[in-house]
Amino acid sequence: MSASSLTTTEIATQPECWQRAVELAAAESGKLPRPGERVAVIGCGTSWFMAQSYASLREQSGQGETDAFAASEFPFGRRYDRVLAITRSGTTTEVLRACERLRGSIPVTAVTADPGTPVMTAADQVVVLDFADEQSVVQTRFATTVLALLRAHLGEDLTSAIADARAAVKDELPAGLTEAEQFTFLGTGWTYGLAQEAALKMREAAGAWTESYPAMEYRHGPISITGPGRAVWSFGPLPDGLADNVAGVGGRLQARPATDPLADLIRAQRLAVAIAEARGFDPDQPRNLTRSVILP
Repeated sequence: MSASSLTTTEIATQPECWQRAVELAAAESGKLPRPGERVAVIGCGTSWFMAQSYASLREQSGQGETDAFAASEFPFGRRYDRVLAITRSGTTTEVLRACERLRGSIPVTAVTADPGTPVMTAADQVVVLDFADEQSVVQTRFATTVLALLRAHLGEDLTSAIADARAAVKDELPAGLTEAEQFTFLGTGWTYGLAQEAALKMREAAGAWTESYPAMEYRHGPISITGPGRAVWSFGPLPDGLADNVAGVGGRLQARPATDPLADLIRAQRLAVAIAEARGFDPDQPRNLTRSVILP
């Protein structure tokens, strides 16, 4: 990885951030969703995709019905026991407006990186991951550290995931992958949120042509975009026959089914930076983007 970009530096710190999140999870457990609660998780952009992954994991673990929404699309007429808001900056307009509308009706816990922002008073309780805050516009370590915290809170042992993350920040990227014309990211269950996030990282940092789908939906139309010079990246175990399907249309498959999918997301982040730099873009200053969306 290049040492020249903030994004590169922040990507490399993720294993340490995850370890700190695991250690923090027990201390902050009283603020996070309890088993049996009906929970909604909200966020914007990357935070929404982490919300999707957490919602799937929480339901999968049997801890309660969990929905994920873009903050702007929250169904205020629906009843929940708790809302969990994910916001790196603590200033995102849609998240703050949702917190304001929910005040006094549904408890809101926010997870943020900056303790000096409006979400500290907009939410009922706040978990601060200031050690995972970022200077770069493109989110990397904050998002994955939030998911590490929430996975630990669900009772997962992240020892292997952190070891996989240490490998992911050091391994060489697959040869020739930066030259691919197009990428399709796939996931199943909780890894579909990761697939959405990987596609977003490529679009944000590198302006790349990317798409994302549930893995089993790939054959219901999206496979038509795959061909020579184009890549398919799957997070987690591959559905039966998918590798043959990709090979059959001439695409290149990237998959590490034995690697923790969140650690595999680190490789996708690194690829986004590598493609940006190969195209002469600055991954720290992606076009048309700001660190936080603040509406008038």
